[in-house]
This record gives sequence, structure tokens and C-alpha cells, in this order.
Amino acid sequence: MDNLPNTGRDKSDDFSSAGKPSRGKGKYKPKGRMLDPVALDEVRALLGNITPARDMLIEYLHMIQDSEKHLSARHLAALAHIMRIPMAEVWEVASFYDHFDLVKEDETAPPHCTVRVCTSLSCMMAGGETMLEKLQPYASEKVRFVPAPCIGACDKAPAAAVGHKLVEHASFEALKAVKEDGHPEIPATARRFDAYVADGGYSLLKALLEGKKTAEDVLSVLDDTALRGLGGAGFPTGRKWRIVSGQPGPRLMAVNGDEGEPGTFKDRLYLSNDPHRMIEGILIATKVVGIDACYIYMRDEYPEIIALLKEELAAVEAAGLTDHTELHLRRGAGAYICGEESAMIESIEGKRGLPRHRPPFVAEKGIFDRPTLVNNVETLYWIRDIVEQGADWFNNQGKDGHPGPRSYSVSGRVAKPGVIMAPAGSTVEELIALCGGMADGHSFKGYLPGGASGGILPASKGDIPLDFGGKLAEEGCFVGSHAVVVLSDQDNMWDAATNLLKFFAHESCGQCTPCRNGTEKAVTLMQSANPDVNLLGELSIAMGDASICGLGQAASNPLTSVMKHFPEDIVK
Repeated sequence: MDNLPNTGRDKSDDFSSAGKPSRGKGKYKPKGRMLDPVALDEVRALLGNITPARDMLIEYLHMIQDSEKHLSARHLAALAHIMRIPMAEVWEVASFYDHFDLVKEDETAPPHCTVRVCTSLSCMMAGGETMLEKLQPYASEKVRFVPAPCIGACDKAPAAAVGHKLVEHASFEALKAVKEDGHPEIPATARRFDAYVADGGYSLLKALLEGKKTAEDVLSVLDDTALRGLGGAGFPTGRKWRIVSGQPGPRLMAVNGDEGEPGTFKDRLYLSNDPHRMIEGILIATKVVGIDACYIYMRDEYPEIIALLKEELAAVEAAGLTDHTELHLRRGAGAYICGEESAMIESIEGKRGLPRHRPPFVAEKGIFDRPTLVNNVETLYWIRDIVEQGADWFNNQGKDGHPGPRSYSVSGRVAKPGVIMAPAGSTVEELIALCGGMADGHSFKGYLPGGASGGILPASKGDIPLDFGGKLAEEGCFVGSHAVVVLSDQDNMWDAATNLLKFFAHESCGQCTPCRNGTEKAVTLMQSANPDVNLLGELSIAMGDASICGLGQAASNPLTSVMKHFPEDIVK
């Protein structure tokens, strides 16, 4: 974890202009923003005895935001002074992330309590947008109600967060009565360190550390298994580990815990129940690949998970299981784009989450320009079981031509939303059955096979195997992180697509014009009384061809899917 030594006040902390010669008539007046000595003392007290590190900027911003409930200009100026970086640099990073509230000198700070109501697709279908509108008259000097993109609780829709505490199945009556911030509680379901060890946990890691198993033993099993990256890209895990291990050291690692895709919540479930399976997967990877340091990047919408990991990582370190590497827990700040691996790496380095141009790929130049292994939470969750039980054990849990099991996050108009463990290649019809069928009064109309960016298909195509490539790809769709959202005869598909395009417009990092302007223009055109479908089609092609990263390239998928499969739902 991050432990940094002390720095004391130095001569640059003296704000007096004594000794400065006057120029011309009158007394000399310093130019630029004047440091507030009270603010400086307050920020120093929050940071404690540390030597400021540039890559920790976002962590420092969180400390101030958590304490003050906003980021004032005077506190940011103090932080910039302490870190020896320009105020503009601090401001541009802080203003990039949704969860930081910037307040200039002449502005009023927001209320101390913020209630975020999710308005992404599953929560919209459950009444989230309507509830948020009804709550506005109850805002006060103490409480505000704001929209939030997906907060990773689609199975508990409509979901909300009071401060840093998740509210499942939020109701209007409960939220309107909120008076103060909530605080996250570590999940009672979590299997802690001692219980995990008692069940054989870390035995595989110890065998590696003691030389009873070799790196090649592990890599050989992964070569034979069908384990892929389960955050969306689907790159074979064994091949990725070999690629990075072949790069010159020092090598680093990033764990992508920023599952921000609307409809995805599997990582939250796994970490709430058994965090050490992921942690052991990390430590196995760091030993096998030869990783000097690993950065675990968790989304800020999962505060209870962050609190849990802080305690469990400390327990693992105290047990001497991390001597071969370093573990750093980093906290996101509300930016979907940071689920893209290079944008996540920029955020880990304390910068805006702007995707990088490739090549070079992150396996060659990632964190601090060092070769970097990037894995998703669920991918690492499987490592121990696969190595202990063999590739065949894992592969045989899938269907013919679709090896391995999959964790499908299923939400929307089903009777029992949740994470469904099913064979790879399962169909949405099978998943709906495993969720107890459709919700009462709803008939199956269509579905998202892979979250917001995976497209939308009609019920008539409900027998397509949900896996990487294959028939799904032939339809112009993809499974991504296996987030399946089911829609019914009571849903208008054009409205659903518009909701998704609003999400992408809000979450675009703004770096490239096709995505930044394209998503906003698409929303405007879709909300018109008579949408110009030809122009929308041209816009979709331009976004897909010219955007830098997957967000802009895939943002129009729900739009083009609805124009193809549900033309009757387009507003006329």
C-alpha cells in the first residue's frame, strides 16, 4: 500500500512579499492567485506526513473531497503548491471526473449530502428518471439530488447512492427523507482472510513462492484453458501473460475494477463474497509474470468494496505473501472511460483518463511507460481454480464450441435479476429461464447481449449463443462483459437507445471530435420530432471509423440496431 515519508514546511510556504523590491510607484503587489495559509494548513493536515507524489494526485483530491464535500479553489491552489505543479494541471484533472465538485471563489459550495440516482437503462426502466424528477422539490441547503450513470447495481434497480452508501431498490419515500450522508459498510457476505486460508487459500501461491511450482507450470495450464479477458475484450489470458513476461523489466500490472458498462455488476458480486480469490490471482500473476508492482483500480461507485480491500490487502501483506511485489489500491472518480485500459493507466498515473493512441500497446508501454499486464477482476478470480483443477475442468463447463463458464449479469424485465453462472454460449432465452422467466405482465421483446455498447437484438434472435465472435458478431453485436439487459413489450426501443446514447455523450472523454461531437449530435437528432435516420446512419459510420477508442467506435451500436430491427419504435 502507499506509505510515503514526511516533508515539512519550507521557505516557499512564506507568503510575505518582504524583500521584494517595488517597481514604479506604490507598493509591489504579487501577481496570480494568492495562497490561503489556512487552506494550506488544512490540506497539509489531510495529507499527513508524506512526500507528495505526482501519480497520487487523484487520491489527494479524494481526501479533500471526502473531508470538505467539495474542492474549493483555495484548497486546490494549496494542493498545487504542495505538489509543486501548476494550478491549471490540478484543475484540469479534478474537473475531468464526475465525483469531484469544483467550487470557484465566487461560487456557493454544494450541499454536504449528495444523493445520486441512477438513470442508466435498467434503472430508467425501473423508474429512476421519474423518481429523480419527483425528488427535486425536496432538495435543500443540506441535500441535493443528482443523476448518476450506471452505479453497478442494475439487479437492484432503481439504485441510488446516499453519499458513499448504496441504496438498493431505492424508493421515493426513502430518498426524500434523506438528511445526511451515508457511509459504506463492508459486506457481511465477504469471506475474510482467515476463513479463506482455512479453506486452502494461498496454498497455490505459497507453492510458487517456495519453488514447488514453477511459472511454466502455471503458464502451461493457462495456455490450454479457454480463459479470456472478461472485462470485454476477450483476449486469451495465457497468451497475454506470456507476452508481458517476455518484455524487459521492470514490469507492472493493473487490475481493471472499473466495470462501468451499464448492465454490468458481476465484479461487485464476486468481490463482495470472496475478494481473496482475486487477490490470490493477482499475486500468482505477479510471481509468474515477474511483476514489480500492481495497481488495483476500483471504481468509486464501489466504496464498500474499496473499504473491504483496504483491510484484506493489509492482512495479506501482514502474512508476508506480498514480499515479491507491491500492491497499490487506487480509487476511480466517476469516469466510465477509465474502463478502457489505457485511460485507466492514465488515471493511475494521476491524470485525466484519456485513451492513448496505439501502438505502442500497454503490454510494451503501460504504467510509467513500463510493460504492463492488465487483467479484469473476474479473469483473476478464476486463476486459482483453473491451476488447481486443470484446463479441462474449466473448458468442459461450456457448450460445444464455447468452452468455459461465463458470469452473465442479467437485469431488466426478468423476474429475478442477478449474476447467472452459465455455460459459455448460453442464449438469452436460457438466461431468462434461469432468472425465473419474464417479470409479471411483461412479454419478451428484445435484449442487449453485451451492455450498452453491444447492440440491441429482437426476441426473434433470442437463440443466438452469447459468446465472443460467432453468430453474435455476424449480427454486428458483441458480448463484451456479458451484461444482458432484457426489454419487454412495454418498452420503446428508440427510447432505450436514446438513453444509451445520452450515457455515451456524458461519458465521452472529449479527446476526439467524432466521439465528443458525434454522441451529442446523435442525442439531439434522436430527440427530434422526426429523426433523420439517414443522417444518423452517416453519423454512426463516421463515429465508428474515426473515433480513437472503443467508446466512440461502439457508441452508435444501439442506435443502428434499433433502426435495423425496431423501425416501428422510431418516433415520427
